[in-house]
Amino acid sequence: MDSYLLNEIKHISNSMFKKNYFGVFHGSISARDSVNSFIINKKETILDDVSEENFLQLSCSKKKDYRWNEASTDAKIHEQIYNTLPNAKYISYTMPPFSTAYSLKHTVVIPQDYYGHQLFSRVEIYDPKNFNDWAERSTSEITSFFKNSSDKLLLIKGFGLVSYDRDLTEMVKKVAILENSCKLLTLSAVME
Repeated sequence: MDSYLLNEIKHISNSMFKKNYFGVFHGSISARDSVNSFIINKKETILDDVSEENFLQLSCSKKKDYRWNEASTDAKIHEQIYNTLPNAKYISYTMPPFSTAYSLKHTVVIPQDYYGHQLFSRVEIYDPKNFNDWAERSTSEITSFFKNSSDKLLLIKGFGLVSYDRDLTEMVKKVAILENSCKLLTLSAVME
């Protein structure tokens, strides 16, 4: 595995865990390391203090080998995004608490803070409607959203946030700014 990519992901993963964007055994982060493969965390990985052993390299070919059984349950979503969007270099699935909570009662995020307003005029919240079959539908619906949108993040009602970018820092910055905007919107509603 590419040691530079691994070090980048390890550092960011730790920061995102400390911010409560990843939970214990919850969340995923990956990086494309070639046209046909990517590095992703393993299924049972706690993303706060990761090492090379917590990641594996998966091929985007039709044939799935034993490593797919060890990979994060989100690996198919990551694979489909990489196959569909050539500009995707990094992908994360997080569950930032304020963004996810905000998604439960709203259909759109319209940031009122300076940084959120500068980056996003509005963020539509995707409603998966039925969680009973979401696991089967999520890969195609998430990929379809990104394919038909210029947005690089998708806030899904009650599920969390899927994001991608060519630049790891930009991807994480967008997640952090959206989370902060949702936090400020929530706190300001409580103070009314």
